[in-house]
Amino acid sequence: MIASPSPITYAGRFALVTGAGEGLGRATALHLAALGARVALLGRTLSDLKKVAAEIKSAGGEADVILADISKLAAMRAAFAKLKKLYGRLDFVFANAGVNGVWTPLHLLKVSEWDSTVAINLRGTFLTCKFALELMPKAGGSIVITSSVNGTRMFSNTGASAYAATKAAQVAFARMIALELAPRNVRVNTICPGAIESAIGDNTVQRGLAKVRTPVHFPEGQVPLTGGKPGRAEDVACLVAFLGSDHAAHITGTEVFIDGAQSLLQG
Repeated sequence: MIASPSPITYAGRFALVTGAGEGLGRATALHLAALGARVALLGRTLSDLKKVAAEIKSAGGEADVILADISKLAAMRAAFAKLKKLYGRLDFVFANAGVNGVWTPLHLLKVSEWDSTVAINLRGTFLTCKFALELMPKAGGSIVITSSVNGTRMFSNTGASAYAATKAAQVAFARMIALELAPRNVRVNTICPGAIESAIGDNTVQRGLAKVRTPVHFPEGQVPLTGGKPGRAEDVACLVAFLGSDHAAHITGTEVFIDGAQSLLQG
């Protein structure tokens, strides 16, 4: 008789979720806590983080709030010092925080706007992984990075040059450190979401795109799997939990697209 696989569990594990106050971060933090993890919620908006922590605790889970801007070195050093005191170690990290930034033609994109997007999306991912590694035990751990279909398999979003560049760089960074950290039994994978219900659009500025955007008319239902409807943040949370669990013990250095075939149509 074939034994059924054991359920995914994070019981007794310590997890960090960046960008935990909303969207994919919030959904994943709730899911990890439901699976038994004690979750550190890191972000820039204290009120949002407190709401998520209250949701987790009201459901019987454990959560801690860490206020920090992932692009700031001093803030991240302080955040991980606090994590070391609270937990002593980290078993799983969801490096999720990021912004869309400014989407505009190259000749209109300000250097400061480019720098801001790179600082949050790429430098922030680097700092998160660098400091998290110091807290991962000898037994190993797992890191999942949020990239995107933009810059990896989809290039039709004119004006997203800064955003797409950071998302492509995250995939390369994850592959590099996956190989480097494999002897330490630390796995590193990347997720590439397409259209997902989240609040990332709130930090997007679009400027002067109409004249430079190549006219393209997609068939009805730009997300073929769902007839055009975006995916749910909970769908992403389930994928992240799987990649960070023992069920994905032999998966590292890869990216997983979660977009309902959107990028295959719009690439």
